[in-house]
Amino acid sequence: MPGRLRLARAVCVLLVAGLLILLAVAATGAATTWDETALRNAPRTVSATQLNLALNDMDAQTANILLSSGDSGTGKGRLDESYTKAGGFYRDAQETISRSLRTLAAASEGDQATEATVVRLTDDFAHYQELIGRALENDSRPGGKDAAREDYRTATDLLAQRLLPEARKLVDANNAVYERQYAAARADLGVQRTVEAVLGVLLIAALVLLQIRLARRFNRVFNPGLIAATLCAVVAVVCGVQLLTVTHDRMKVARRDSFDSVIALSRSKAIGYDANADESRYLLDPDRRSAYELSFLDKSQQLYGIEGAGLGTYDRKLADTWATYRKNHEDKRFTGEYRRELDNITFAGERKAAEKTVEAYAVYQRDDHTFRQLVAEGKIQEATVFCIGWASATSNAHFGEWMKALDQVTAINQRHFELAVQEGRGALASQAPTAGTALLLTAGLTVLGLRRRLAEFR
Repeated sequence: MPGRLRLARAVCVLLVAGLLILLAVAATGAATTWDETALRNAPRTVSATQLNLALNDMDAQTANILLSSGDSGTGKGRLDESYTKAGGFYRDAQETISRSLRTLAAASEGDQATEATVVRLTDDFAHYQELIGRALENDSRPGGKDAAREDYRTATDLLAQRLLPEARKLVDANNAVYERQYAAARADLGVQRTVEAVLGVLLIAALVLLQIRLARRFNRVFNPGLIAATLCAVVAVVCGVQLLTVTHDRMKVARRDSFDSVIALSRSKAIGYDANADESRYLLDPDRRSAYELSFLDKSQQLYGIEGAGLGTYDRKLADTWATYRKNHEDKRFTGEYRRELDNITFAGERKAAEKTVEAYAVYQRDDHTFRQLVAEGKIQEATVFCIGWASATSNAHFGEWMKALDQVTAINQRHFELAVQEGRGALASQAPTAGTALLLTAGLTVLGLRRRLAEFR
């Protein structure tokens, strides 16, 4: 009998030790994952999307400066408000790019491929700034508009052929790192939760069976120490399961439900800025108008894809497919970044904000149709004012409303991402210590509960 009691005690203590080790490994892994998510993976992916957006914005504002500056060297015909605002936005975008490059350079240390991409981007951006600086300098000289246009054309080619692909590569690379770590962490948590449940059930069963055995052998109904140990074991197992379940769930919310939308919306914003820049480029560089028309249509299709739509029919088909979607959210007549967002609606207020974004986008697309009609009629000055002016009924104003609506959807998902990280860390801070303390008490109370029974055999 004493040998059996010692064996039972050893089994219970070993099960406790196994659970302690498992929870320690799980808690350490979860803490590392949350730190990587909140401090490294998400911030550097967002920095890469900001870089992509700012590159498009800087190029668009350069075109707007050249369009609104009037005659080279004289300033005659200058659109003062557009010129001033474009200059301010240009400087803001320039600072964002510099800051994002510094952030990405620091975050990429140890990753040779990403480091090489950041170095290439930094070098290409320096060359791009040199070309833009030369374009602006030529524009300030009498008769320098053509030279400025040529320098800008070279700069925007560099942007399209090197800078933007490299920036998108950084977004994809950083997002892929987050995805791999997320998938690995979730898989580990699934296994750990199963093992924790099995060990927990075995521990509780062992304590209950030991209690029954003692009651029958020593003619005592209860062993206070073992009862307390069993209660502690139940608390430990429940807290452990809660910790692993909450962590598993919050990681999904942080990644799939919120951050996937943040990335899709950030991409769509960068595409939107590039499309808006195509309108300015279309006005600035008449020799390339057909190319910029096709580029604008391609970006529109990336945002809200409509099969068979051309520039002349896009806004009408957009209105038709959107009206159908509003009646039936399962309708699949359009694709693109907005389709992905609308298929991933999770949070309160998100659908309304996403639909408002698409409706603002539809207004902007109608403006594009109006803008191209003005150009076709030879009303270049009117088209320029409509495109880059700031009056309430202009395309530029409607573009701002579209971007504002898009930012609101992104903010909803960003808030829930931050909340998921906070809740995941909170579960770790509260449940892990409770479970660990309960397991230590389980082991101690089991030993104490059996001590008096073993003493009877001495």
